[in-house]
Parts: sequence; structure tokens; C-alpha cells
Amino acid sequence: MAPQHMHIVILGLSITSSWGNGHATTYRALVRELTRRGHDVLFLERDVPWYAAHRDPSGTWAGRTELYAGLDDLRERFAAEVRKADLVVVGSYVPQGVGVGAWVQGTARGVTAFYDIDTPVTLAKLERGDFEYLAPHLVPGYQLYLSFTGGPTLQRIERELGSPAARPLYCSCDPELYGPCAGTPRWDLGYLGTYSDDRQPVLERLMLDAARGWPEGRFVVAGPSTPKAWRGRPRWSACSTWRRRSTRPSTAPSASR
Repeated sequence: MAPQHMHIVILGLSITSSWGNGHATTYRALVRELTRRGHDVLFLERDVPWYAAHRDPSGTWAGRTELYAGLDDLRERFAAEVRKADLVVVGSYVPQGVGVGAWVQGTARGVTAFYDIDTPVTLAKLERGDFEYLAPHLVPGYQLYLSFTGGPTLQRIERELGSPAARPLYCSCDPELYGPCAGTPRWDLGYLGTYSDDRQPVLERLMLDAARGWPEGRFVVAGPSTPKAWRGRPRWSACSTWRRRSTRPSTAPSASR
């Protein structure tokens, strides 16, 4: 039996710019693999100045990509695409996400899903009444709640928020864009990720404790928002940028500004 090809629309924070966010890397990997399997994927991204000023090179991502100016522009230009899609995904931190989600749920005829790449932050926001991109009343309206976390948190989302089906969809990266580079290794162990206070206990246990027990080892922490206090420690290096492998994908995007 021939595989069924789907029409998928994703409304995400960004796929065109990895500046200051970890969403673009995951979306690029996801869209590329869906496209390679024959699915038609349209990524819709809000055109905001901070990403417009830091677009990555054309060809870094696959699929079709369109930028929109706001919720009214989204409704006017892409209602037909959303209506005919087999699957419509709304991501966390999408600007005007509550309005976007309500519109998607009222317009789409296929399956709708919320993709939460920030689940701990999202749950904390909902608990304190901060509905920046998701509101509790929208959760039951998404047929799927996809989360970058797993375990009992998924059952909590179903039990407390009323999601019909909370499932893991872990973050990923495209190995054609991100991978080992040629050169002599400088570090014995490293951590790559955005600094966040809520991640520190795990980082302490899995990496820093190992460093304390290995005096001759060398360690690196890389990623945005790393505190200045980390820099210059003996046997440590902390930096806010990293080198990405340069490889052009086989499918070029079509992006409008």
C-alpha cells in the first residue's frame, strides 16, 4: 500500500532564525523529515523585527515557509490552507497564541495539535494565570497536546487540563546542519543549552558533580544567557555561541517578508 501523504500546517515561533531561541532547530529537523517522507508542510511564522534582523541563510530549512504580519493577516491569507490541512500544529510562544489557537480550532477541519517546546514554563504560566500563548480553555480543543517532555507530566496535562491525548514529541536537530566538526577535541565533557535557573539542579548533578570528581578534566558550557560568573573558572569555559556545520539542504524554502 502506498504511503498516505499529508498536508500539514505548522504555526511556530520561528524556523527562519535560531537567534535567541531553541525552537528553530527542532522545527527544521521535524519539517525536513516530514518533507522527505512526501508530506506537504507549510510553516507559518510571525514576522517580528528581532528575528527579521537575524535570519539564518536561505536554505537552512526545508518545506514551504511564509511570514505573516499579525492575526488579521494570518486569517486573510491562510484560512484556506488551514481549512484543508490534515493536521494543523500551533507551537508554544507563538505571538498572540491564544487568538491564533482559537482561530485554528474554529477553522481547521483536520486534526489540531498544540506543540509545547516549553512545557515546564507553560504549566507555571497557566498556574499563575499568565495566558501569553495558551489558555486553559483551549487545551481540550486540541486533539493532541505534543510535549517535549514525557513521563507523568503528560498524565497531568490530560487529568488537570483536559487534553484528550498528551503525547511526547521530543526536541531534535538536523544532523546535516548540526554535527561533529573536524578538529582536535578540546573538552572532555560539555553541555549545550540555554541557561535557566530551573535546569541548574540537574546540570549540577549530572555534570558539575562529575567535574568536581575529575580534577584533570576540562569542561565547557555553551549557550545563550550563561551568567558571567561562570566565565573564567579554572578548567571551565562558558560561551554564548557555537559553530554550526554548513550544509545546504536539497529543498530550498519560499519565504515572504
